[in-house]
Amino acid sequence: MTATTSLAATPPMGWNSWNMFGSAVSETVISEMAEAIVAHGLRELGYQYVVIDDCWTRREGRDSNGDLVPDPERFPSGIKALADYVHSLGLKLGIYSDAAELTCAGYPGSYGFEEQDAQLWAAWGIDFLKYDYCHAPVDQASAIERYRRMGEALRATGRPILFSLCEWGGRSPHLWGRSVGGHMWRVSGDVFDSWVNIWIPHGAGYYGVGIDTALDIAAEVADYGGPGGWNDLDMLVVGLRGKGQIAGHGMSFLEYQTHMSIWCLACSPLMIGCDVRRMDRETAALLTNQEVLAINQDALGVPARRVKQIGRCDLWRKPLADGSQAVAVTNRGSTGQELMLRAGEIGLLDTPKLARDLWRQEDIAEFRETLALRVEPHQTILLRIRA
Repeated sequence: MTATTSLAATPPMGWNSWNMFGSAVSETVISEMAEAIVAHGLRELGYQYVVIDDCWTRREGRDSNGDLVPDPERFPSGIKALADYVHSLGLKLGIYSDAAELTCAGYPGSYGFEEQDAQLWAAWGIDFLKYDYCHAPVDQASAIERYRRMGEALRATGRPILFSLCEWGGRSPHLWGRSVGGHMWRVSGDVFDSWVNIWIPHGAGYYGVGIDTALDIAAEVADYGGPGGWNDLDMLVVGLRGKGQIAGHGMSFLEYQTHMSIWCLACSPLMIGCDVRRMDRETAALLTNQEVLAINQDALGVPARRVKQIGRCDLWRKPLADGSQAVAVTNRGSTGQELMLRAGEIGLLDTPKLARDLWRQEDIAEFRETLALRVEPHQTILLRIRA
């Protein structure tokens, strides 16, 4: 196993500040969120990266040495002290920049300062870089070159820093993200807290991606994720409930459950976006189900394929390292649907089999030739099927 693969042998897990806090990120927010991750048992489940997103630097620009400077009011202790505290909790700290002169929110970016910034982050003890692509050239060749420059700069530090490419999928990063040193690459625009796409009237305006659209994106790029490099469907909106920077219409419990199911099946990184300090019981149940998380973190690292569509239901299958299969049925329609799941249709050849419902955490039936299911609107039934 290469050093690159070992750094992201399974999809990275953690928390990111943007979805909930946006420009209000601060060392207090980061410290308290890290403490909450530990207090709620999320660290033991694999959530290890605590990532500071955009707006952490002072807006005035770099100092006289050309270094990035943390905002003195929101990060008065500096990033090094914050990293030391996060590390003391058994977690890792991530940071954000952009492959242009400015970040998405208009703060100093890293274009032309790749080596200097990488060395600074390494000296601070940074473990993860989310690297955005606002204000950068639209062509693919420029994106590849700019990400390659940062990837080389990170490797030259000698510190294992996970490299997250946030290019939004428009220049097909699933085809080249691994070659420039990336460990994960965004394959979609920003995912909002909404089942359907929503219009965002910001600048020229754009569509925020809904979970229903993200399902098709996951199916399109399934061939390209694997150990060391993962298709990133964007940060989790589970638990936002219509609040925060990336607020949409909000979603129902079953819609959040489908969101979590598909991210796990697709081997997408799992970066929590809600306020962990104030998680309700339903949110905690979705984020901490160990049997569901095991599907995402399975050592084989093969993203699920969408193998069939029956009516408004999608059927997904994902092989697992122990020889079992994860199988999911997602109802994208507005009414409940009853269907007969047939073993041959999803590539299950040996019988008998045991079907276990991972959200209910109980064995539900022997699965021989067929399995009868009822799937409610926007629900996903997630099964682990063993021979």
